[in-house]
Order: sequence, then C-alpha cells, then structure tokens
Amino acid sequence: MQIPGPEPRADGGVGAVTAAGGLHTYQLRLHEQYGPVVRFQLPGAETAVSVADPVLLEATAHLDERPDELFAFLAPLCEAENLQTFAPEQHTPWRRTLLSVLAGRPSHERHFPGFTALATELADRWAAEGKAAPVASQKDLTALTLRMICQYALGGDAPDPERVIHAFEEVLTEYLGRLYQVPVPGTPEERAARADRALAYLRATVDEVVAAHRHDDGRTDARTDARTDARTDRSDLIGALVEAGESPVRIRDTVMVTLLAAHHTTGVAVSWTLHLLSRHPEVAARVAEELDRELGDRAAPTYAELRRLTYLEMVLKEAMRLYPPGPYGARETAEPLAVGAYEIPAGATVFYPFWALHMNPEHWPEPERFRPERFAPEEAAGRHRLAYVPFGLGPRSCEGAALAMVEAELVLAVLLKRFRFRPVPGHEVVPVERFVLWAAHDIPLHVTPRTEGAVSNQG
Repeated sequence: MQIPGPEPRADGGVGAVTAAGGLHTYQLRLHEQYGPVVRFQLPGAETAVSVADPVLLEATAHLDERPDELFAFLAPLCEAENLQTFAPEQHTPWRRTLLSVLAGRPSHERHFPGFTALATELADRWAAEGKAAPVASQKDLTALTLRMICQYALGGDAPDPERVIHAFEEVLTEYLGRLYQVPVPGTPEERAARADRALAYLRATVDEVVAAHRHDDGRTDARTDARTDARTDRSDLIGALVEAGESPVRIRDTVMVTLLAAHHTTGVAVSWTLHLLSRHPEVAARVAEELDRELGDRAAPTYAELRRLTYLEMVLKEAMRLYPPGPYGARETAEPLAVGAYEIPAGATVFYPFWALHMNPEHWPEPERFRPERFAPEEAAGRHRLAYVPFGLGPRSCEGAALAMVEAELVLAVLLKRFRFRPVPGHEVVPVERFVLWAAHDIPLHVTPRTEGAVSNQG
C-alpha cells in the first residue's frame, strides 16, 4: 500500500515546512490530514516518512543509524567524526560508557550539591531582579543548565568556567544561526572567525582536563586515590572515557556533544514547565504543598528526597509531553521495513515526530489540556510505552535522560519552593524549532516570593 502524503513540490518541500512555521508544526499538520504514517518531502532526505502512532512505531524502534545529511550541522563540533551519525559498531560501546556515567546514581549524587548551589544562585538573583521586571526564564535557565553540564562534564576542572560558557554560546550562535538562518551580528567572516576562536579555546580546555586525568593515572597520593575511586564507580565522564580507552580526540568530541545536548534540552524543559504553571496556579499550588510537606523550611531537596516529589515529577513529565524539548528524531533504514500496512524503502529517513506522538488523541484524551494526573501510576500503567518519548527511543535514545530529570526536578524544586510565577500579560509565547523546541521571544515571567524570609538558603 502506498504511504499517503502531499503531492511533490518543485522546491523539495521547503515552502511547505516554512509555511507551517517549521518542521515540528508541519508534522502535526501532516498527521492530522493524512493519518499515522505520512510520506513527505524534506531537503536532505530523498524519502522521508513520519510515524505518529506508538503501536506502529514499534516496528522502527530497532533502527540504529541516523541520516548523515540531516545531522551535518553538528559536524563542526566533532574533530574526528560526527558522533551523532557514526556507525552502530562504534556507537554501541561508546554509548555503553556514557550510560555507565550519565545514568548512574553515584554520578548524580556526587554532583548534586554543586547543582543545588548553582540553582540556588539563580533563585537568589531572581529574588533581587524579579522585583523590578519580569525574568527572562528561558535565557536564564539554559544558562544555568549549561553551567551544570560544564561542571558535570569537565569535573569542575575548567580553569575559567565563565569563559567556557561564553565560548560555547559563541559556537552555538554561529552554527545554529547558519542552520536556521537566524540573523547574527557581524559579517559572515567576522562571525566565522569568532566561532573558530571559541571552538579552538573549548577544544584546548577539554584537552587540558583530559591530560590532567591521564597524568593522575600515574600518581598515588590521596587526592588521586579519591579520583580513581570516582572513576571506578563511573561518576566522572572524562575519567570513564579515559578508562574505556577512548582517544583524546574522541573524548573531546564527546564532551562537546554532551554540552550541546544537555544544556539546551534541560533548560527549555524547565522554562516550559514554569510557563505552564504560571497559567495553571491550581497546579502550582499543589506542587508548593508537596514541597512544603516534604522539605519543611528547607529551600532545596536532598538527592534522596527527589524520589518523594512525585507530583512535581508528574508536572514535569506532562510539560515535556506538551512541549517536548526535542520535537522530533530521525533514523535511516538499511533495508525495506514493514510498518503496519505500509513498506518503507531502504535508505529512507524515518522521522519520530515526538510532538505529534504526544498529541495523538487516541492515546492522550484532550491532548492539548495540561493535566499532570495523566502520569499517575494508575493512568500510566495502561499506556503504550512509546506514546511518551521525550528523550527518544531505541539504541540512539538520549543517554543523559536520567541526569536531565534529576537536574530539571532539582531546579524546579528550588524555584517553586521560593516563588510564584505569573505570565506577562500580552506576551505571546510561540514555540519554534531551534535544535530544541524554543520559545521565539523567550518566556518572561513575573516572580513573586511565596513568603518573605521564611525559607532558609540551606539545602
């Protein structure tokens, strides 16, 4: 059976995507019009097929290759090869090493006090700045989560963390600006030169940290013993990669890609959550009640207490259903693949339209409604496992999913313990696709202390 979809266009589909406001919204419209499996045109993909039904998606979950051309914009971050598209035989052991760190409790616990300090620092700033004007939540939260992942990936060993953050933003501004044709100040030559300098600095900084880890392998003092113990329990990203025998270039590339993937996704997940809570004060009040009950007068949870913040977790999950940080993923078929009554040809690009999946009314009644109770155990138990995939699926799903949840829940707990949030009247929040699901003109929020002086800054 032929896969349904729009008629081919002379422009290769660019006009249709642009008219829809981006690929994320185009996929929503395609599935509304043509059903759960849709064929469409896209530059860089000779044959593109999108699957928005979780039952049918099962047939694609094993795919382990990404289309090179669609991920080419990430290649400049990698000196050896693009880590987003390298072959399964290389990807599998590399992924296993990342999961041993990013998904492990020892790693999360080790970095939790540092994460708490950074979140508290932002809360203190908002307490001061929010009295005068709305805060730019998306901007500030992505900056916060970049600081968190820099601390995590570099082990706190970066000589100048603020310069690292600035350099990374320079690189992202230039390369994502090229991809999405976003205006950036300066001539093309000036912008390219700035990005090249920033990228060279980042690579040199990571090389220094990697060299320090390798040097420590030959030392026997107490400090080195502690760092060796940290590597043994797989709580240190660079240490684990060194131990796994990865080359310095591969380690550097891994750190760069980890910084990219981790900071934008987590930051926007938190900002979209606050956006929704600012418009649903009854839900925000229930979160505040849970935080008061579990934390008392303390301003931040311990790592163990995160597990008890069950309603907060439900709120975060529902926010990521409505606004998935990554609105879609893509794989490539190596051979023909049967999906329901259709056959997808070899060499086709298979799109995972996370946003369309999360808005599928057959699996999510009243899909546009913000209702965290969808994730209560009794409701979640009967839902197909692929109906909710904010971190992707299969062998290329996000290795940092567990870490992202810890970071996001912690930041939300710190902020919602101290503040109430209100939207700015008249400001329209428009989701756009900028590698993540971004708010086009930020998400400004009015910040009001829940109580004046009643909450201490001790975690």
